[in-house]
This record gives sequence, structure tokens and C-alpha cells, in this order.
Amino acid sequence: MANLRLKALPVGPLQTNAYLLWDPDTTAAVLVDPGDEVDFLLTEIENTGCRLVQLLCTHGHYDHVAAAAAIQAHWNLPLLCHPLDAPLIKNMPAIQTAYGMPPSGVPQMAASLDHAQALGLGSTTLEVRHVPGHSPGHVMFTWGEDALVGDCIFAGSIGRTDLPGGNLDDLVQSIREQIYTLPDSTHLHSGHGPVTKVGREKRSNPFVRGLDL
Repeated sequence: MANLRLKALPVGPLQTNAYLLWDPDTTAAVLVDPGDEVDFLLTEIENTGCRLVQLLCTHGHYDHVAAAAAIQAHWNLPLLCHPLDAPLIKNMPAIQTAYGMPPSGVPQMAASLDHAQALGLGSTTLEVRHVPGHSPGHVMFTWGEDALVGDCIFAGSIGRTDLPGGNLDDLVQSIREQIYTLPDSTHLHSGHGPVTKVGREKRSNPFVRGLDL
């Protein structure tokens, strides 16, 4: 049984959901999508009494990774990402400047995440699923009845595909094959906004309806 604790931590001007996920028995923790507000994220880690063992991202857009380099000054961990999104992270300062944002430091990366990879956290295993569409190397993390889905799908909406590397057909396929195949009771923790469930989105998401309905 999954015994993990999960806390959503909205950060930055886009209110990106960073997630702190930890095993209360071992205090091992992972931080997913550290997009902004470094001091706030570090304080939340300290307040839980956790020890960070992995730094992860669902994808390489700056609002999900811009705080990673500063986090690494306190926790010497590489940012794990999918190889196809490593170029986005490497080019992050230029992308931020183009959008009128102050540039952030490029974090140390390990572009090692891959589809069906297993990541251990305490007694629980997180499964990595490659879900391209919002970005080429977008991934999600699933365990038990929970999934961190980044910007693939939101409550009543889906991720945008008009950014470089986005592809609507790929995103729809990712949602149908990797998200809608999870049990209907699975909680979907998105990169922005509130939590939703697989069953709810299959029935009512206006952009991607479940094929079985």
C-alpha cells in the first residue's frame, strides 16, 4: 500500500503547482516541478522534516524548473528530466528573457527519465510514463490512486500545444492511452489548478472525451 504524503505548493506568477512527496516512515522526499519561490520551497521541506532524495520535473518549461538551480545550492541533487526536454531547460534563460522574465540559472540535469521507469521512494514505487504533447519530453508520475500529470490535463481542460514542441495529436493520444487507462478513481494532480479524477475527466472534459463513452 502506498503510504506517501503529498503537498501541493503553488508558486510563481503562473501559480505552478510544485509538489512535495514524502514517505513519513523514512522521511525520504522528492520535490517535483520546482518552478519558483526558492525560499518558500526550502522552508516547506524543512517544516516537514524531510530529507530530499530526488529532484524531478514533469517537463522543461521554465515555470516548472526555474527554481531548480537554487534548490541545488542547498540539496546537491541533479534535476531528473526526460532527454527530449533537456534542450528546453538548457535554453531556459533565453526563453525567460523572450517572455520578459528575469533569467534563472540552468540546473545540473540528469536526462534519464524514461517510459515505464520505476523510482523508489520509501516502500513505494513511482512509475514514470512518457506523455508527450504539451512538450516532447513531458512525463507523469503515478503510484497507488494518484498521478502527478504536469500540464497534460487539468480539471476540465488540457495543456496548451501552441508552444515550441507542442503537438495536439500527441497530447490527445497521451491522455487517452496513459491517463484515461488509469482507474477512474485515480486523483490527477495537475501542474496548475485543483485536483481532479480520471473518471470525471473521461466523462466531462470538453477537449478529450473517453473513447468508451
